[in-house]
Amino acid sequence: MILIDGKKAAAELRAELKEEVAELRSKHNKVPGLTVILIGDLTPSQIYVRNKEKSANEVGLKSEVIKYPDTVEEKTVLEKIQELNSDETVSGILVQLPLPKHIDKQKVIEAIDPSKDVDGFHPMNVGNLSSGYESSIPCTPLGCYLLIKKIEPNLNGKKAVIVGRSNLNGKPMTQLLLKENCTVTITHSKTKDLKAECLEADIIVAAVGIPELVRGDWVKKDAVVIDVGINKTDSGIVGDVHFDEVSKNAKALTPVPGGVGPMTIACLLKNTIDCFKRSQIK
Repeated sequence: MILIDGKKAAAELRAELKEEVAELRSKHNKVPGLTVILIGDLTPSQIYVRNKEKSANEVGLKSEVIKYPDTVEEKTVLEKIQELNSDETVSGILVQLPLPKHIDKQKVIEAIDPSKDVDGFHPMNVGNLSSGYESSIPCTPLGCYLLIKKIEPNLNGKKAVIVGRSNLNGKPMTQLLLKENCTVTITHSKTKDLKAECLEADIIVAAVGIPELVRGDWVKKDAVVIDVGINKTDSGIVGDVHFDEVSKNAKALTPVPGGVGPMTIACLLKNTIDCFKRSQIK
């Protein structure tokens, strides 16, 4: 079995992006800029944002973090987003989720200029992705897609099963694999026989948030299995896939942690550079 090393893949992608940023600087005398808005003091959010800032600096992006207390008014955040929308030095805007209850997540997402939406959550980007047009692609599914392509460069005609139908992972993942001519089944908690669906899959992407849901006897020989889950249990952090069991059958499998996670931040940097190129390089 191939253990899919997300840390290594992310480091390789960051190295490519660093070269690209250096080239953009020398050709155009500009570099892409990423601005992250962080509201409140949730520890996981602070860690994510710190990692994003570190990675952005590593590849040579201009990076800024704007911090607000969790008591900040929604109006203040929306006004700041409008200011960033019109700032030419900002190529990408990201508002770290989750938000405090008094701030409307959808309003915040829709306030971001779609051409600067590095999360790929704006309805215009969601629509463009599902229609096969150019768009920002949500970072986690994009990371999964790039890891799958490392193992299976030609996905033509493969059967893919997505476990989980969220807007963050399941739905965009479906669109990415459809574009590669996969036959895609999207499953969820109401699916009648999840095991039977998974057993038919050449590719399984598990992103449902249920610890070790996908078992060894759910996976056929030579399937590629991508585990997006991060679940805290008494025995530590585990994915949505039972690693020990599935590793006996799968052709390739991502570990948790160290699989999809590192690729998510690397893809955020890629999205920032792509937004910059689409809007500022004519």
